[in-house]
Amino acid sequence: MLSLLSKERIVAPAGYNRWKVPPASIAIHLCIGSVYAWSIFNPALVKVRGVVTSAADDWTLSEVVGIFTVAIATLGLAAAVAGKWLERVGPRMVGVVAALCWGGGFLIGGIGIELHQLALLYLGYGVLGGIGLGLGYVSPVSTLIRWFPDRRGMAAGLAIMGFGGGALIATPMNEALIHHFYEPPAYLGTVEQVTPRTVDGKRMADVDGSEREVVVVGPSEIKNMIRPGEAGVYVVGTGRTGIAQTFFVLSGLYAAVMLVAAFAYRIPPADWQPASYDTAAAEKKKRKLVSSHDVSIEQAVRTPQFYLVWIVLCLNVTAGIGVLGVAKTMMSEIFGSALPSIVTSGFAATFVLMISVFNMLGRFFWASASDYLGRKTTYTLFFILGIALYLLIPVTAVGVANQPALFWLVLFYAIVMLIFTLYGGGFATIPAYLADLFGTRFVGGIHGRLLTAWSVAGVLGPWCITWFRARSIRTAIHELIPSIDPAEFQNVFGEPVEKLEALVQSKTVTLAKLMEIAPAGTIDPTSTVYNSTMLVMAGLLTVALVANLLVRPVDRAHYFAED
Repeated sequence: MLSLLSKERIVAPAGYNRWKVPPASIAIHLCIGSVYAWSIFNPALVKVRGVVTSAADDWTLSEVVGIFTVAIATLGLAAAVAGKWLERVGPRMVGVVAALCWGGGFLIGGIGIELHQLALLYLGYGVLGGIGLGLGYVSPVSTLIRWFPDRRGMAAGLAIMGFGGGALIATPMNEALIHHFYEPPAYLGTVEQVTPRTVDGKRMADVDGSEREVVVVGPSEIKNMIRPGEAGVYVVGTGRTGIAQTFFVLSGLYAAVMLVAAFAYRIPPADWQPASYDTAAAEKKKRKLVSSHDVSIEQAVRTPQFYLVWIVLCLNVTAGIGVLGVAKTMMSEIFGSALPSIVTSGFAATFVLMISVFNMLGRFFWASASDYLGRKTTYTLFFILGIALYLLIPVTAVGVANQPALFWLVLFYAIVMLIFTLYGGGFATIPAYLADLFGTRFVGGIHGRLLTAWSVAGVLGPWCITWFRARSIRTAIHELIPSIDPAEFQNVFGEPVEKLEALVQSKTVTLAKLMEIAPAGTIDPTSTVYNSTMLVMAGLLTVALVANLLVRPVDRAHYFAED
């Protein structure tokens, strides 16, 4: 079996058509790229027990986004380790292990959801799945760059395009699976009919002679249900969101597709060049930063260029990945209350899908364009445009909060789609940037080491967006309280306003529920809870711009010499 996976078994014969190689690479990246559809899982994961809304013991958004964070962090670490292993054993072996890890991650994660054990979800999807992501990500990149020495940027774009487009397929598929397996919880009736009590912050009610925990869904929260139902009181622990069953199906599906693709890998013979490749002409066209010499992995990590490009990738990814982790929730929170007839749960899911489309298009377009513009110039454009776009997002949020209008939604949508062409282009252009600086011989291993920047960004981006969001929500709740009648507060939540902290902690009091009893004309602050994060992201891109401008050719002292 191991001989079937060996590097020697996948060397292409003479006359092999190199265009047969990209489909296998794209197939694997489409599977692992489904990680970018993570935000589709968030609404179900934060109400596994409550089903229609979060119960007191349900996981918070920060906790479930943390799973995505761990997966991305593990991706970078696994890629760093796998880079050198890939050069030794070849892409088929790496691809097969990636398939087993990615599929296994979903399987263990699904068990964790069924048992409501967050640690298992982190271990499965986050750690084991993250290893699969890292191995699956690096396996096609160096292979395609070797097959296309005449179009390094395009080759990298092809290899990584599928990763950006993974959510394009995963978004509707995940939505459909969750809806298929969903079962509503037991409905007791309206609040007036049931009169639930508040005990230690939790809502309780009599169910068949015993006291059971319940959740209350207000009229404004119906749109956030997985499948819209009636406002009122539901029994916690009944029904199911369908998320565990969805994980089980995806486990088998992704493992099967990735295994087939891994066995389709081929690598070119040593010193192979395409028949149409004119080496002399290519040398004349090389730009200042394009090296004709190779730099080993060990030497590359000793150069300032490696760390400057590391900063470039890390901060570019940080700015986008936080948004990816909460994309569906963000769309619903910024525009759901202001434009409820347009921004439904389905609309927010489509928003995630469109992010995937533009992420994918950006990977191929910008990587191919970098063959003509040069990598350094391309990244300079990324950061100048990105800074301006991130600064515009708070403008749209404030605008729709003060004066709800379709214009703000259209502007926000266009801004985010442009941001994700730059985000995807940044990923796809990095391998070619590395090949220009350090040569193609060791680019797979160097790329793997560089992806530790993705690990850091995978922690920093989601942490920033969830931490600043939670702080903004807490601030907004405290600012709303003085305008709310204390008697009305106690009537709705069953406790005096002095117990606010405990009620917020148990999810009995939310910003949406407070707005239902706020005085007429009160501006809903939900739209602006992401503004501070966007300003931070613009600042990070400014630092990345400076790092990119400092990149210079690698010193000759680092060139690889044959023994």
